[in-house]
Amino acid sequence: MRILIDENVPVQMLEMLRRLLPEHEVRHVSEIKWAGKKDLALLPDAARRGFQAFLTKDGRQLEIPSESAAIKKSGMHHIRFSHGHKGMAGLGLAMGAVIAAMPLIVRELEETDEQRLVHIKGLNPATKHRFDLVDPAKSPPSYWPR
Repeated sequence: MRILIDENVPVQMLEMLRRLLPEHEVRHVSEIKWAGKKDLALLPDAARRGFQAFLTKDGRQLEIPSESAAIKKSGMHHIRFSHGHKGMAGLGLAMGAVIAAMPLIVRELEETDEQRLVHIKGLNPATKHRFDLVDPAKSPPSYWPR
C-alpha cells in the first residue's frame, strides 16, 4: 500500500511508520515537494500517483463539502487523528496512538476493495478499540457527500 502523510503530521512519524510497515511505501508531502499544496489539488494528484491512503491531522477536512467531495473522488482511504492535549504531551499521545493503530489499520484496509474513512482514537487504556472504520457506501456519515 502507498500511504501519503499530510504536512500537518509530524515528519518524525515517518521513520517510525516506515519501520512498522516495511512492505508498504510511506511518504511525507514534504519529501515529494508538495508542502503547502492545498488539499483540493493534493488529493487528486496523490490518487493519480497511486497513493491509496492519506494520513492527516486535519479532521476539519470532512466538515468542508468541497474537501469531503475531493476525498471521496480520490478513492483513497482517509485516515485522520486528533488529540485533545496541547504541547509535547499532546503530540506524544497523538503519535503513540497513530503508531499503535497504523499496522492494524493497514491490515484492515488491505482486506477491502472499497474506500474507508478511519478515525484514530487517542490513547486511552480503558478503550478497547483505537479507531473507527466507516464504509461510506453502506453507512455514510452526515458530512459525506451524497
